[in-house]
Amino acid sequence: MQTIEKGLSIFALGGINEIGKNMYVVQYEKDIFVIDCGSKFPDESLLGIDLIIQDISYLQENKDNVRALIITHGHEDHIGGIPYFLKQLNLPVYATDLTLGLIEIKLKEHGLLRATEMHLIDDASNLSFGSVNITFFRTNHSIPDCVGVVFDTPIGRVVHTGDFKFDLTPVNNEPPDIHKMAKIGEAGVLVLLSESTNAERPGFNPSEMAVGSHIEDAFRKAHQKVFISTFASNVHRVQQVVDAAEKTGRNLVLLGRSMLNVVKVASELGHLEIPDGMIIEPYQMKRMDPRNVAILCTGSQGEPLAALARLASSNSRHAEVHPGDTVILASSPIPGNETNVSRIIDQLFMLKANVIYGSEEGMHVSGHARQEELKLMLTLMKPKYFIPIHGEYRMLYKHRQLAESVGVERENIFIVKNGDVVDFDGESARQTRKVKAGRVFVDGLGVGDVGNVVLRDRRLLSEEGMLVILVTVSKETGRLLSEPDTISRGFVYKPDAKELIDEVNDTVRLAVDNFKGSPGSDGTVMRQQIKKSVETLLFERTKRRPMILVYVIEI
Repeated sequence: MQTIEKGLSIFALGGINEIGKNMYVVQYEKDIFVIDCGSKFPDESLLGIDLIIQDISYLQENKDNVRALIITHGHEDHIGGIPYFLKQLNLPVYATDLTLGLIEIKLKEHGLLRATEMHLIDDASNLSFGSVNITFFRTNHSIPDCVGVVFDTPIGRVVHTGDFKFDLTPVNNEPPDIHKMAKIGEAGVLVLLSESTNAERPGFNPSEMAVGSHIEDAFRKAHQKVFISTFASNVHRVQQVVDAAEKTGRNLVLLGRSMLNVVKVASELGHLEIPDGMIIEPYQMKRMDPRNVAILCTGSQGEPLAALARLASSNSRHAEVHPGDTVILASSPIPGNETNVSRIIDQLFMLKANVIYGSEEGMHVSGHARQEELKLMLTLMKPKYFIPIHGEYRMLYKHRQLAESVGVERENIFIVKNGDVVDFDGESARQTRKVKAGRVFVDGLGVGDVGNVVLRDRRLLSEEGMLVILVTVSKETGRLLSEPDTISRGFVYKPDAKELIDEVNDTVRLAVDNFKGSPGSDGTVMRQQIKKSVETLLFERTKRRPMILVYVIEI
């Protein structure tokens, strides 16, 4: 059993050397606090996997000491793993109102809402857990209700920024609380954990407000229907779409379950202002002039089952993209999604739509701080120690250089991996230990039951195909009672490969005839002998290694 019982310790269980599944842990003596619980989407190598979440073995082993799950904001890479987490550890959850609303949707789907203790916080909240006091400060990002977290411990102050940028003219008129950040820094910060997503990008981010005028301009220039796709959770962007639709006299149709859910929750909580009667059902737009319709949909990351992908493949039952329609992708691809997004853009051009995409068209600005903003946060907080988080290695490395440029000592900066523990004793900091950290695969209803062996088999099936061999033998003599039956799936097309299949069957017959085991006593050995003989033949003939399944039926 792994445990940490002395001093102050900080580590990540997700979010380091990757984009997604963020989870960070602050532990003072035996009191453990978890920050964020995100998920990550699989890449193309993880066949059939729906989500990737954290390995929380350490937290389970120390479950009696885990005090709270604190959520900085409502993006999937920070809340997507919560239902799976709570099924293993039923902790109280602390989050702002919009974030709680989005979490509640997930908990309802998993039947966990009644059993979960939920606490509403804001940037003025103050929580006390023994000798640890927790406060918050307002940041802004591409979703409302974002906070940074401050842990005051007897050893020193720990600050976690959450995802942030410095947008001084935000859509919701709630700029970051720079004054409070400066006061936190003046009081002394032992260690800062700050996100690194845009650490490679120089300068400052443009304001989200700048996107609104570009969306409105595109709506005005459109002569037919307008389709616009963005992250459902980007409530500021959704508000700008609503504003553009109102100014150009268009009704709005929502497509995609997540878009419907987020708009409903954000509207109820006052984060979205939508004129009465603007939102219409999909069937209503069929009777309307296309110039009076805009469709706001999910799928800006190329998800194959999302609304935009269905529209691009002319497979949507709600709407159809016609030549001359305008399609706007108001986002940029997350690393790894570029191929899927490009494919959808190509399909939309083939439909003769007017497609507008990319930051250069003014349809998107990032919600993550660039270099000058990261340096501003470091300057405000003035930490003694610094741990860059939330990013791939090159981003963390670049963030370290930025920290050095504003005066943080190089030996006081820790670039860590998931599971690396940084310990503080009041006099020094060191990284010499690890806790268990890794990834857990969610596949349908299964959580953690798909491992490397299963993925290897799936990859083999996808690349080389499968051969199924059925053999019927006598239980008494071990001799064949009928001809072997060989079935090919994804390996060779049987009518075009009769000669090869005949060779396989001949090899099977020879393997059975040469089998030295006792009849009826060891079917496993016979199967292995047949499989080995066929594998050798197929590699000699094709240089391929399909999955071979042998079934021996004894009669």
